[in-house]
Amino acid sequence: MRTISRRGLLGGVAVAVSAAMVSTTSAALAQTAPDPGPARPPAASAPLRLSLPAPTGPYPVAATELHLVDHDRPDPWVAAKPRELMVTVWYPARPAGTEPLAPYLPPLAAQRHGENLAGMLGLPAGQVDWAGLTTHARAGAPARARHGGYPVVVYSPGGERPRAEGTVLVEELASRGYVVVTVDHTYETPVVEFPGGRLETQHQPDLEPAELMRAQIRTRIQDTRFVLDQLAVLDRGGNPDAGRRRLPRGLGAALDLSRVGMFGHSAGGFTTAEAMLADRRLDAGADLDGSMAYGRDDLGEVAKRGLDRPFLLMGAGLIGGRPYTHLDAPDWRSFWANSTGWKRDLYVPEGQHYTFTDHQVLLPQLDAAFPLPEGLVTGLIGTVDPGRIVASQRAYLAAFFDQHLRHRPRALLNRPSPRHPDITFVR
Repeated sequence: MRTISRRGLLGGVAVAVSAAMVSTTSAALAQTAPDPGPARPPAASAPLRLSLPAPTGPYPVAATELHLVDHDRPDPWVAAKPRELMVTVWYPARPAGTEPLAPYLPPLAAQRHGENLAGMLGLPAGQVDWAGLTTHARAGAPARARHGGYPVVVYSPGGERPRAEGTVLVEELASRGYVVVTVDHTYETPVVEFPGGRLETQHQPDLEPAELMRAQIRTRIQDTRFVLDQLAVLDRGGNPDAGRRRLPRGLGAALDLSRVGMFGHSAGGFTTAEAMLADRRLDAGADLDGSMAYGRDDLGEVAKRGLDRPFLLMGAGLIGGRPYTHLDAPDWRSFWANSTGWKRDLYVPEGQHYTFTDHQVLLPQLDAAFPLPEGLVTGLIGTVDPGRIVASQRAYLAAFFDQHLRHRPRALLNRPSPRHPDITFVR
């Protein structure tokens, strides 16, 4: 499996894919940490139960999955099939429901992730209860009514990453009064579970890395625009789910498609910027540590042209000994110079590429239970305090969308805050 990240593209060093979530090759892991050695003996204790921090907003959160099929677009990766996507819609819910909590991963996908993790780290199989990891969202609960609905935000994950990986940030936005739609990019993501237990695994052509990423970003932009189309169907009272499964009560009325934002991690951040260039329905966007280039001297279109709408950059760690900011990275520098809309560049010196994902809270739990190979955790999420940086990311991302989708000015975006000491403003 190829690993595409902004470090692999601009820094010349492939970042190992997370130990906590999805399979990777032994070679990729070796670039981040030494060989973990022989398998540990079976543990006598019960499997480790992981947890996510609760969202802090005033609203309870609910979630529901949609199976979307684009019959007008052949799948770019698998011949003779229409393009299929799985998305999750996260939204403010009515209080006091009895619905079960939605799982972090569907059951078969959770099993596959657990097997991959055990094989990669030399852990006995079944020592992490991935199927038991839940979100804080009630599955299918009725949406909380609000006149005019809630602003909508789309989330695109990193390259070859699952949509679940942004749950910590996504749930926070939903708890603060946003409808957030997370998207799996089928056949790029290692495993996507469809209704009925059907699994679709990664299926990518054998192309040079820059060519492959160009095709992936092109596909992701098309996926994003199709999702916006299907949200419009939902907004009009229709049911876009391919199986016409029952929708949560009030879900369509919860959408305000006159206010739409997008954010993503790594390739998802690149997707966000390029999708904004292609589709005026997107009013504001954020790129969490994502390159805007296909190669060192091959900038994306959005880096060359810039944007005329609000955009937030958040970077972390060093590339070639230099911070990943618009002052140092050629792609972000070009984007910054060519963009005429509101913009801000925030930097996490002690973070790393996966600081902006759920790995920031899951990897320390794994490391405490099994200690992981030396250097693995810091190579992926840095040395920043996990709880503090998660709170900071949630605060800045919510402030950004509050200011630019709700038109509520947020002083947090104007200057550094002593409450968020890990965040540096890049001028």
